[in-house]
Order: sequence, then C-alpha cells, then structure tokens
Amino acid sequence: MGLRINDIVPDFTAETDKGTISFHDWIGDSWAILFSHPKDFTPVCTTEFGAVAQLADEWAKRNTKVIGVSVDGVEDHKKWKGDIESFAGTSAGFPIIADEGLAVSKAFDMLPADAYLPDGRTPADSATVRSVFIISPDKKLQLSMTYPMSVGRNFAEVLRALDGLQRTYQQPLATPANWQTGQDVIVALALDNAAAEKKYGALDIKLPYLRFAKNPG
Repeated sequence: MGLRINDIVPDFTAETDKGTISFHDWIGDSWAILFSHPKDFTPVCTTEFGAVAQLADEWAKRNTKVIGVSVDGVEDHKKWKGDIESFAGTSAGFPIIADEGLAVSKAFDMLPADAYLPDGRTPADSATVRSVFIISPDKKLQLSMTYPMSVGRNFAEVLRALDGLQRTYQQPLATPANWQTGQDVIVALALDNAAAEKKYGALDIKLPYLRFAKNPG
C-alpha cells in the first residue's frame, strides 16, 4: 500500500555523504523535507539541488531539515556535490542518501517492490524517484508531490507549502488558493461561528462554509 498523508513515514538507516543516519532520529524535533532524484550528474537534478542549497537560511528559519535521495553511491554523491556547489554558487550542507539498493525509494513507494537497477542503466530506469515529501516533527507525512524528469521542481512553491503546513499544523485552520504568509486563513467547519470568533476574533464570512480569520496568532 502506498504512503498516504498522515501516515508515519518509514524509518530506516542509510549511508549518506555526511555519514550514517537513522532517519527518525535525524529528523528529531524538526520538520523535514526529503527530495529524491533518479541519478547523480543529471542536469535538472543539479539545478534542483542547487536551489535547495541556496535556500539554506530559509529552511533554518522554519526549523526544517532537508535531505536528498539519489540511487547512486556515496562517492558519486561527494563528487556531484562539487558540481552542485559550482552551479549554485554556495555550499550544499545537506546530506544525500546513497540509495543504491533502492530500499528508501521502495519504502516511500517511488518504485515497485521488484524494481532493480540494470547494468548500463539511465535515469529513465528510476524516473519515478522524483518526489518531494514534507514531514512534520511527529514523523507523519504532511505533503507529497512527484515530478517528471522534464520539469524542474519549484522550490518557492515547496517553501510556500511548508509555510502553509506550519501555519495550520494541529489547528482548525486551512489556507486558501495561492495563500502567502501573512494573508488571511480559513477557519475549519469543526468550529461554529461563536467558537471560531472566540478563538480567532472577528470573521470575514464569504459563504456559510467559507469563513476567513485575520492571520490569527
């Protein structure tokens, strides 16, 4: 069965270019983003890793750890980091998991259980290892998105989604379409008007089922 929203994500021990990690322990009390790639030294993935590296301060502001996955080995990861840093113009301090045995890719349902890497493989052999997973401190999956190899991921959108998740985490709130930090949020129908106003102040009621609050603290 596939990994679904609010499932506890798989725990695993893996080698990275920064040493051995135990995934749940590595997350600790932070939020985490795991982003996967079908092969090292590929053009789109190099730009994506570079974008993640350039956002290091933004991840830190949000108490969020980022970690890459690629189905190549540690030594290739270390060499590829040089290309990534050269392209991005900054250091790439996050770890990259060496998923040569495909254990992580299969655990996160990016590849079928019987998948293997053939000799002389190309990125197309692991093309579905192109996902982003946002994980909350309770180790539950909060969001996932999968991209084809031809479309680079928009990490501004990943940041926006992370902001929305953190804004509404464990609260009866949601964000509307195209929401940005600081904008009004939607109050869940679990609260009636009186309870919602007591908790969040005056409401902007657009429809009986669509009620906004002024970016409550």
